[in-house]
Amino acid sequence: MDNVNQDDRDALVLAKLGKKSVLRRRFDFLSILGFACTILVTWEGSLILFTTGLTNGGSAGLIFGYLFVWIGTIAVFTTMAEMASMAPTSGGQYHWVSMLAPPSSRVFLSYITSWLVICGWQAILSGSGYLGGNQVVALIALNNPDYVPQLWHGTLLFWGFILVAVFINTVTSRALPKIEVAILVLHVVGFFAFMIPIVHLAPQKLSSHDVFTQFSNGGGWSSQGLSFFVGLIGSVFAMFGCDSAVHMAEETRNAEVVVPWCMVSATLLNGAFGWGMIIAILFVTVDITAALESPTGSLGFPIIDITYNAIGSKAGTSVLIAILLFMTAAGAISAMATSSRLIWALARDRGLPGWRLVTKLEPKTAIPTLAIIITSLVAILIGLINIGSATAFNAVISLSVSSLYASYIITETLLLYRRCTGFILPHQKHLPPSPSTISSNPNNRNLNWGPFHLPGLFGILVNIFAVAFGLIIFFFSFWPVATPVEPATMNYSIVMTGSVVVFAVAYYIVYARKIYTGPIIEVVPGEASSIEEMAPKEKIDLGMGV
Repeated sequence: MDNVNQDDRDALVLAKLGKKSVLRRRFDFLSILGFACTILVTWEGSLILFTTGLTNGGSAGLIFGYLFVWIGTIAVFTTMAEMASMAPTSGGQYHWVSMLAPPSSRVFLSYITSWLVICGWQAILSGSGYLGGNQVVALIALNNPDYVPQLWHGTLLFWGFILVAVFINTVTSRALPKIEVAILVLHVVGFFAFMIPIVHLAPQKLSSHDVFTQFSNGGGWSSQGLSFFVGLIGSVFAMFGCDSAVHMAEETRNAEVVVPWCMVSATLLNGAFGWGMIIAILFVTVDITAALESPTGSLGFPIIDITYNAIGSKAGTSVLIAILLFMTAAGAISAMATSSRLIWALARDRGLPGWRLVTKLEPKTAIPTLAIIITSLVAILIGLINIGSATAFNAVISLSVSSLYASYIITETLLLYRRCTGFILPHQKHLPPSPSTISSNPNNRNLNWGPFHLPGLFGILVNIFAVAFGLIIFFFSFWPVATPVEPATMNYSIVMTGSVVVFAVAYYIVYARKIYTGPIIEVVPGEASSIEEMAPKEKIDLGMGV
């Protein structure tokens, strides 16, 4: 295998998992790093969501809570990076569960996990469109005092963001890696372009003592400690979703190395930017109550009023907020790509209705066009809920944290069990000619670590912390922001997450268990007559999984 080129090696790595390489590998490290960063958009998201931690925790609680979330997120995605290095497949979490779970439960757990991940990413896509649309509404309110916003305004703009994402993911799909690199540049440059003016031009600033020592329990909880943990969720929202890179693994060159390092790099880079931006914005947030009660604050974007008070210009504020707006649109583009690959992957494994159609690829570009259409239509339908009730809409998109963290906990707990029992063998630099996938033989022990691996006790400790952190975040993702709780302020994510699990279980019992047996085996390296049989052809197979 020493003379195998990178394309053939990528096909062999995927074939070890029983999968045939049919998607075109257009992404490299820089472009997939840009892709992951546009999903995280941590410094941008922190500006929109920082008031959650400021209310529950105060400025000091927000700063130290952010650090706790950052460290925990590093542990979570480092552990997931190990699994991505072992099995770089678009299925991600549900494929890993099938590999790691006991034979008696692997199919059931894999299927439930698949629905948690898909619904979580569908919620992220809908949330991105919602934030983008309402940012536009808030900018209009800033520049036109007589404007009276309506819920349907935000929904129409939300749909506009979704349609832009569809266009980029279909018509210009070949250029997506280059677009992601350009967005990565804007992400880095935009950080300084936003932070320097507001810090330099702000007429008033808080003291270091006020920023780093003031705690608050604005949610009215029974203790400051409880308030602190409730306030963590804002920072979690701004820092999760790095598994997006995993779901693009089958379109990434040298995925077993590039994807895990991208996940770690994106978490470190975005975490550093987010922490710096939070500290900067806290120094210039002189009156948070006034910002929350301003016309833009009442729409959910007090950062617009804070920015305007700092630089004193509506035009300048509009330019800076436009950076956030553009990055939100970029996040929707990446979220749609991620969600569609998950739908395609599960259909390939016969886990969705109509899987024969959903698995078909567009001949010229080798992208799952029907999967993109499905995820966009679902997002558009979810947008209709916002016209009737913003509370109901927020209940749907609240799935993002709880569902994805549930999938993280399941996979990382199984990995911890397997690594502690010696189930996973050392990394093999030279690929063997026989399959090593657990999917084909639940009883074999021929599962190997990938090239990215935290060995020994250190890896176990990181894995333990990742699971513990995930449980904390999952638990507090169901808590409302403040007490007393009213219907409009209730956190309905526990209802939505429970509904997803109940639906998945019911559908599995009634239908899916008859056709879904876990990730199916499409190709076996030892039985293929040549490497070419495992690699993508010029003519794309339109009948994958039929």
